[in-house]
This record gives sequence, structure tokens and C-alpha cells, in this order.
Amino acid sequence: MRADARRNYGRLLAEARASFAEHGTDASLEDVARRAGVGIGTLYRHFPNRQSLMSAVFEDAAGELLARSGELLRAPQPCGALVTWLRETVTHASEYRGLARALMAVAQDDSSALARCSGPIREAGGALLARAQESGEVRRDVEIGDLLQLTHAIALAAEENPDDPELADRLLRLTLRGLKP
Repeated sequence: MRADARRNYGRLLAEARASFAEHGTDASLEDVARRAGVGIGTLYRHFPNRQSLMSAVFEDAAGELLARSGELLRAPQPCGALVTWLRETVTHASEYRGLARALMAVAQDDSSALARCSGPIREAGGALLARAQESGEVRRDVEIGDLLQLTHAIALAAEENPDDPELADRLLRLTLRGLKP
């Protein structure tokens, strides 16, 4: 990319991140482009659709979750590590209104731009889950896809109930009880 194109790309990502955090993932793309100081055509040259922009915005946060999963794979308590990671996944999905819904929608769609984020997350969580299952602390019939859908559903429920800041944690605790053999 030319230097000006890299600058435009960076400004678009920064403004999309801020706009998604403030207004949710349905924020106006025209507004994102205007705030970045570029035209809507420039936005679409870099990001052909909303999902590709969302994917680029969320790749940074997904990278943090991936790095964290690597750390947690070395934790002495496999089930505790899985729980910590699931809690952080709920927090991640809650950062941007609409992200949890979008992630739930692409759970089985490997062709989606968001799959670039969800695929590696699924693998990282799967490794933590397998370790917890091998320790005997988590039932063998639990699947990572189901756990991720539950975490996204919890994030969505919390998003829909902003007056109850403890809801996500209560729902996660309830979900985790079902993981035990």
C-alpha cells in the first residue's frame, strides 16, 4: 500500500473502532468515512462490505484473546483457565454493541469476513476445552462451538439489559455449572 493508502486505512480502522464502540456495529459507514476524512468510496476500496470492516476492527481484540489463550494453556488449573478465557470472550464480545449478534450469525459460515476472527478463536478455545476435558473437570460431550455460541448469547443478553451489570457473570456461572461431569 502507498503511504497515503496506509494512513487512510489506519484512520478508517480507528474511526470504525470508535464508532462501533459508541453506536454499535450498525453505525453509519458514511459517518465512519467522514470522521476519517475520506470519501465512502475510499472506505469501500479498503473494506468491500460492513463485515470486512468489522473483521478488521475486531482482529486486534481477537489477537489479544488468542495470546491470552496461549498463556492460559500453561495455567495449572485447566478448568479455571477455560473459565477465565470464556469470561474474557464475553467481555470481548460485549465491547461493541452488535458484535455478539454478528458472531452468532457467522458461527457456521466459514466464507464470512468475520470467520478470519472466529476460526482462530474457535481453535484457541478448543485447545483450552480439550485440556479441561482431559483433566476430567469438564464433560467430554461439550463442544467449543456450543460454548462460543453461549458466550455470545450471554454477551447479547447483557447488551440488551444494560441496567443489570451483573447479568453476564450470573449467566456465565449458570452455564459453567452445566460443564461439570
